[in-house]
Amino acid sequence: MTTGDEKGTNGWARAEWRPWVFVALVSLAIVTVNASSDYLEMSRSGMDFQWWEPWLWEMTSAVIIVAMAPLIGMAVRRWTPTRDNLIRPALIHFALTLPFAAVHVIFIWLLREGAYWLAREHYGFFDDGVALVSFYEWRKDVLTYATIAATYWIFHYIAGRTATAAQPPADERIEVRDGGAAVFLAPTDISHVEAAGNYVEFHTGAKTHLVRGTLASWESRLIARGFIRVHRSRLVNRAKITALKPTPSGDLEITLSEGRTVLGSRRYRAVLT
Repeated sequence: MTTGDEKGTNGWARAEWRPWVFVALVSLAIVTVNASSDYLEMSRSGMDFQWWEPWLWEMTSAVIIVAMAPLIGMAVRRWTPTRDNLIRPALIHFALTLPFAAVHVIFIWLLREGAYWLAREHYGFFDDGVALVSFYEWRKDVLTYATIAATYWIFHYIAGRTATAAQPPADERIEVRDGGAAVFLAPTDISHVEAAGNYVEFHTGAKTHLVRGTLASWESRLIARGFIRVHRSRLVNRAKITALKPTPSGDLEITLSEGRTVLGSRRYRAVLT
């Protein structure tokens, strides 16, 4: 499927790129606010720095986070937290913050050290120790991961609800050919179906429709609509059964809601009791 369903090719594509664009735009806004704030604060403090440094710090972090955002989206789709299954997905996502933070730290270290090397400046990302810096970054990355995961979950939830609302209600009616006319019967209107030679009789409260075909061919279509086989030549709508009465031979008399009684074979008794 390529259109309509959010789980189809185009549907999943829309469900994936929209939260990614949202994350990218929010990240751009955060970069702008944080970098400009850092620049102003360091200027007021009289610190010796290059104008591009706060922008480099924020941009390198944001680029890596935005690049990894689709992976978080994939993880959310694979381990989706639900009301009935919350703890296990939550633990999995918490564990995934470790590789997420590790990749984030490694790449910002490479990008920043590379940029400072080109500028012939010293950065010293791990001057305070690898463990301390890694823990500091992981602590922030837990919140970052959770925010991105929540964003993807919300977008997928909205996309799923929208797709469900857009789908037309399924037509549960059964089309039968009664003579030369096409007749559409609601399953709830059919009490039972019986074989009649080369034909099949569909019994409703108002009329019996004689349709050319075999009971076996109709059984596969009617089972999913609540019909059960009670006799080698008879299917019954389970919802129409009001009473069961054993006979001396071991068969069953089946009383239907319309008052009619039909016979059920002891061979199929197990599906009724």
